[in-house]
Amino acid sequence: MTIIARDTPPPESASLITPEEIRRTFHMIEPYVRRTPVVEVDLRDLALPSGKAAPPRLVLKLEQLQRAGSFKVRGAFANLLLRDLPDAGVVAASGGNHGVAVAYAAHELGVPARIYVPTISAPAKIEKIRSLGASLVVGGDRYADALAAAQDWMTRSRALHVHAFDQRETLLGQGSIGLELADQVPDVDTVLVPVGGGGLIGGIAAAFAGSARVIGVEPTDAPTLATARAHGAPTDAPTGSIAADALAPKRIGDLVFPITQSYVSDVVLVDDQAIRTAQHTLWHATRLTVEPAAAVGIAALISGAYPFGPGERIAVVISGANTTPTIPDTTAFTSPA
Repeated sequence: MTIIARDTPPPESASLITPEEIRRTFHMIEPYVRRTPVVEVDLRDLALPSGKAAPPRLVLKLEQLQRAGSFKVRGAFANLLLRDLPDAGVVAASGGNHGVAVAYAAHELGVPARIYVPTISAPAKIEKIRSLGASLVVGGDRYADALAAAQDWMTRSRALHVHAFDQRETLLGQGSIGLELADQVPDVDTVLVPVGGGGLIGGIAAAFAGSARVIGVEPTDAPTLATARAHGAPTDAPTGSIAADALAPKRIGDLVFPITQSYVSDVVLVDDQAIRTAQHTLWHATRLTVEPAAAVGIAALISGAYPFGPGERIAVVISGANTTPTIPDTTAFTSPA
């Protein structure tokens, strides 16, 4: 397993959460979440050259098989189980997946929930939130608009705000993926993780705490972590991309950023065409249907944004599949004779 060299110890702010705290949280949420599987994928199935000597080895961590359709349910249950809940219940703002997750956790635990999502949220996510019995408000163009509305409701109702990424309990819950992955693939060298607000990569990076290389992957039109790194602090970034409903908050989380500075080796960018190609390739190679945000890690491999090395053991986190199934474009593929 690759150990990341470090000249100085991580700053105190990067130790907001520790592997031990993540493990304790994992034991608490374990009855409510799935231990999602990993699957080995041949690089040739992804139309990638494997090389003749010591080819890289690739596994997918299938969080789209998680309850409520994405990794977000881990952080949702962590919030509802670790924090004191008021009679008004909980409120959350979301591009979609976090809203589904909070609605699901609230439904399972019998807690009132009010969810705010922007108009760009996928119809499948909106319908799922409604089906779980949460009070749903759709409005505004982007996640930031939904967040402002949720915070206003929190002030008026005194409901507990469950933040999608910049919340300690959220990070602790998402970090459980790192613990599972380390157990399932003990020789992992590199983990490719989608980045939006940073709850997923912050939790996973804290769980590994430098014992594996963690690489962030984000859309070129929504570069939250890349922008923060360029400025040395969380900074507003563009909020475009076909993955905008999951990976386009205005900026990386304030709690997340110092964790990434200490434990995330690099961040790479992929454009929308690469994301679409990755979605189609995953379908043809593995019959996995995933949402755009979940395909960015594969897009980084296919596009060359992440140049893998000989013999490298790579894990790609497939984060969710709350999307309306469609027949993939097959024009770029030919059937064997």
